[in-house]
Amino acid sequence: MELLTLLYALSVFYFLFMIWKRVDARRDQECYILDYQCHKPTDDRMLDTEFCGKLIKRTKNLGLFEYKFLLKAIVSSGIGEQTYAPRIMFEGREDNPTLLDGISEWKSFSMTVLQSSLQGQPFLPQKLMCLLLMSPCSPHASLISVDLVRNIFKSNKNLYALVVTSESLSPNWYSVRTHHGARDESFDCCIQKEDEEGRLGFHLGKNLPKAATRAFVDNLRVISPKILPMSELLRFMVVSLVKKLMSQTSSKGGGSTGISKPAINFRSGVDHFCLHTGGKAVIDGIGKSLELSEYDLEPARMTLHRFGNTSASSLWYVLGYMEAKKRLKKGDRVLMISFGAGFKCNSCLWEVVRDLGGDGNVWNDCIAGYPPESLANPFMEKYGWINQEDANTFKSKEVFL
Repeated sequence: MELLTLLYALSVFYFLFMIWKRVDARRDQECYILDYQCHKPTDDRMLDTEFCGKLIKRTKNLGLFEYKFLLKAIVSSGIGEQTYAPRIMFEGREDNPTLLDGISEWKSFSMTVLQSSLQGQPFLPQKLMCLLLMSPCSPHASLISVDLVRNIFKSNKNLYALVVTSESLSPNWYSVRTHHGARDESFDCCIQKEDEEGRLGFHLGKNLPKAATRAFVDNLRVISPKILPMSELLRFMVVSLVKKLMSQTSSKGGGSTGISKPAINFRSGVDHFCLHTGGKAVIDGIGKSLELSEYDLEPARMTLHRFGNTSASSLWYVLGYMEAKKRLKKGDRVLMISFGAGFKCNSCLWEVVRDLGGDGNVWNDCIAGYPPESLANPFMEKYGWINQEDANTFKSKEVFL
């Protein structure tokens, strides 16, 4: 009898211990953003149409085919005339970058941003127990660094961390984490290497969209059950089952199925979408896949137009646009999605704990003008005549005069 009582007691204690273990594992694991700062370069580093023309003209090994390709790429890029470049390009040294150029570029913004981030915080800089410097890094670095900090917080309570993400362009002058690097087609689709003539550049393969889509789908498959309400997940399961049965019935009847695949409504669990500004095609592709509205895509489009592809720091410029537009209210949920070479896809969900007003934001001096009436690039108006040129009579030296 005593042995039976002991077994019952041990079972109860074990059950209570497992409950306590689960609660303790989830306690004090929250990761908050106390503040973030984005860098805005000086106006003397701004790339307008005229300077871009001069920059291209300095590249002596371009022919008519390359000029037409550049024109098409620039016009369809979604980038405006107020983006920025490293100083070596304004000094005419882009063909011979050095390590010191990269260090100088990093120093030009790091101290200002770090001081702004630490100013007014309720802790002393000496209390920082974690400092992550991600530079230069691929566009996915921001969310990877946040995940590293979150994992550190699991074993260390009440810590502060400072994360710095950037991309140094001076030495690289070139035209939930899901990693598919084990696949050759994914690894090789986006990689820095030399071409047949020995010129170092960044290679984007034709299978890049396929690799990106595969990584994106796998990532959503993992994060969806964690961020969407149960009602939406059940709806998706029922609709998927019904359409699958209808498809099988149509196939047995010999007719064409013509049944579209079911789509998950991410708006049911997400209020704002913070997308990587890798290009107009990237933003359009994500918007189409998630069935997002122009309102949802506006922050990413405007960030690409105003600041260009800021790589690892792009998500924070997009978040800054939302804050400057006073979109972020208490209780809202923000989904961040980024991509990177490898091929990688990262996503992260944040919840806004107080209304944000966007004070001291890099968008403050220009947010009133966004979105503009037109995002048309003036390159086509000024250099569109290149498309009418004949290769036999074309003279490259006259292109950007």
